[in-house]
Parts: sequence; C-alpha cells; structure tokens
Amino acid sequence: MAEVAVQRAPERGIWGWMLFDWAAQPFFTVITTFIFGPYFVSRMASDPETGQAAWGYGIAAAGFAIAILSPVLGSIADQTGPRKPWIALFAAIKITSLCLLWFAAPGSNLFLVVLFFSLASVAAEFSTVFNDSMMPRLVPKSEIGRISNMAWGLGYLGGMIALIFVVAFMAGSPETGKTIVGLDPILRLDPKLGEDARATGPLSAAWYFLFILPMFFFTPDAAKGIPLGPAVREGLSELKSTLGEIRQRSGIFRFLVARMIYQDGVNALLALGGAFAAAMFHWSITEIGLFGIILNVVAIVGCLVAARLDVALGSKTIVMISLVLLGIATIGIVSTGPGYTLFGAWIMPGADSGGLFGTPAEKAYIFFGLLIGLAFGPVQASSRSYMARSVTAAESGRYFGIYALAGRATSFAAPFMVATITLASGSSRLGMAAIVLFLGVGLAILIRTPYPADNPPAE
Repeated sequence: MAEVAVQRAPERGIWGWMLFDWAAQPFFTVITTFIFGPYFVSRMASDPETGQAAWGYGIAAAGFAIAILSPVLGSIADQTGPRKPWIALFAAIKITSLCLLWFAAPGSNLFLVVLFFSLASVAAEFSTVFNDSMMPRLVPKSEIGRISNMAWGLGYLGGMIALIFVVAFMAGSPETGKTIVGLDPILRLDPKLGEDARATGPLSAAWYFLFILPMFFFTPDAAKGIPLGPAVREGLSELKSTLGEIRQRSGIFRFLVARMIYQDGVNALLALGGAFAAAMFHWSITEIGLFGIILNVVAIVGCLVAARLDVALGSKTIVMISLVLLGIATIGIVSTGPGYTLFGAWIMPGADSGGLFGTPAEKAYIFFGLLIGLAFGPVQASSRSYMARSVTAAESGRYFGIYALAGRATSFAAPFMVATITLASGSSRLGMAAIVLFLGVGLAILIRTPYPADNPPAE
C-alpha cells in the first residue's frame, strides 16, 4: 500500500530532536576542528607534519569503522524499532572517550590519544545515524528541509557558544597566562601544559550529556519491534536485500555515490582546516578559537538562509551551490601563505601588527574561511533532507545507515591522501590541495542525479 502521510509530532518533540545537533556540535567544533585538534597537531606531536599525519590517520581509522558498521546497525534498528537505546549506548562510549582526552598532555602517547578521539568519533557518528533516521517520522516531507537546516544551524550556535566559553574562560596565553578577556583560566588551567585544550574533552562530554536529554524525554520514537537476537538476523538479511535494491533505485544509488565522494572532502576540510592554519601562521588557541567563532557565526546565517531556500529551490540546488563555494574556499586557503595569497599572484607585504590575525595574509585566509562557514552547514543539512525526501519512514533506518556508509565509505581516503601527500612531499599545503578533487568529482556526479533521488516503492 502507499506510504501513510506523516502526522507532525508535538512541537517539543521536534525541538528535542533538533537539540541533538546542539548537543553534538561542540565535539566537532571544539575537539575536531578548532581547539583540541590544532593543539594535538601543533603542540603534542614532535612536529606539525607528524601531528597532521597522526590526526589524519586517526580520522581515517574512525571513518573505516563507521563505513563498515553504520548500515548494519541501521538495518538492525529498523527491526528492533526504537532508536533511543542505541543513542544511549553510543553516548556512553562518546562521553567516556572525551573525558579521557584530559590525559593528553604534551609528550603523551599519540596512539592512545588518537584512539580515544577515534572512539568518540565513531560513537558520535553512530548516534547521528539513529537520530537522523527519526526525522521522517516527525514532520511531513514538505517540512524536512526546513527543520534539517534549522537543526544544523542550532548545532552551530551551540558549537559557537561552547567555543566562546573556551576562548573567554579557558584558553590562556602561554606568555601571560590570561584569557582573551584578561581573566585567569577557570579551574587554574595551565596553558603551558595544554590543560586549556585538554579540558575541552570533559567540557564537550558534559555538554553532550546535558542537551541530549530533551530528545530522550520528548521526541517520539518508533514502536518496539522484535527482540535483539532475531533483529540482528533479520537486519543483516534486510541489509543484503537493501544493497541489491539500491542497484535498482538508480537515482538513490547515484546520490549516494556522489555524497560518498564529496562528503569525504567536506569531512577532511572540517577536520584539518583549523590545524593547517595553526601550523602555517603559528596561531595560538585564542586565535584559532576566534577563527572558529567567526566561522560559526557565518554558518548559522548560512543554515538559516538555506532553511528557506531549501523549500523554494530544493535540497539538490543548495548542495550544489555549497560544493562550489567549498571548492573555491579550499583553493583559496591552500593558495595562501605568509605574505601572499592566490599562489603568489597577490603579494601581501606588511609586518605583523602584533594583534590578532596581524598580517594581511591571515586576513585573506579568514576571508576564504568565511566561504567555508557559509557552505559547510547547508551542504550537510540539505544532503540529509535530500535523503529523507527520497525514502519512506518505514525504511529510514536502513537507508540512513547506507547514507552514513556513503558519507564514510571512503572517508578514510581524503584524510589518508592528505596525510600521505603531506609526509611524502613535506608540504601540508600540497596535502590539503587533494580535498578539491573530492569536492569536484562529487559535484559532477550530483549534477546528473534526479531530485528527489527516487520515488519510494509502495509499502
């Protein structure tokens, strides 16, 4: 029979679902991109090249685990029914791993720190799979693009607030020991020992725990299905049939291949962009944090604008525009170095003013960063709504598992390529340039993909 129209969930249930992004985003903003990641690359490792390679390999390892297990778990979840128990399980893993990052002092074992980070990354992604698969049951398809972009924008707002807190009250200057607002770091954190960056692990864990609670309390979940044992057998069997089915649903297959490629580039850009800038311009945690705040302000605006445009223009158009902006931005940042931009075509002389972002080249880098901020929220939020509009609520778990697979199946490839080219050439710039290839190829495939990607089969 035809798919039953989805009744809109209560408002508090929708807000509970959207707050998941608010809860989850500080991990990506504070840990992966702007504070802990750059600290790991520039201060924990013996040199920035070794640090970038180790961080890149850690991201690649997490991506490989996510690619293997996400579709399996999504199919099993469709059989067991409720998503919240799975989210709770992976929340426990994520929170524990983040707390252990406190022990990442300079000179510590890099392998253990990367292991904790990778476990947190895997748990974060699995939780997102189950949260995303709840979306088709909450609102009619006409509203999916709007709430997806609003939730992503809400996430960036949460990430920005967490980042502002870190910069204002935790991140002290190694020279003066004071934060940017002239205060001593809270809890007597010693910036010389990296305690300001290390404390972001427990901070992100506490934030996540607190703000996922509304989703557990208020958001409607799927009805209970079969017990776990039979669900595993049925889920694996259904996954096999789903993989065969996708080949018949050519539009969805093409969309997933496109996303597999371009999301790999997006992930690498988000994970490594802050560390790249920190190593090139020798930015302090304060400068990196301010750069992140600027990007998050722009990202919120981008998501709010995309929430309206997604309804008017469609998710596919928003994703394509975002990929073009990200490609331009990536070329811009890898073409910028001390004293120049655009590969030296624009020489930017001028002594360091001594203030924040004191050279013209740093300001050029920030300009290209603004393009990233404008696009990286909509490219992910509208990709999510693109998928949700192309499947039924009943098949959402297994297809969002495949969607996560598409976002991670080769997610080790871009960080691996960046890390390997960096080590082989001794140039972080050449390594980062590989990201443009992933964005461009993904865009080329997406252009010929229908929207919605498929008309869901009758149920």
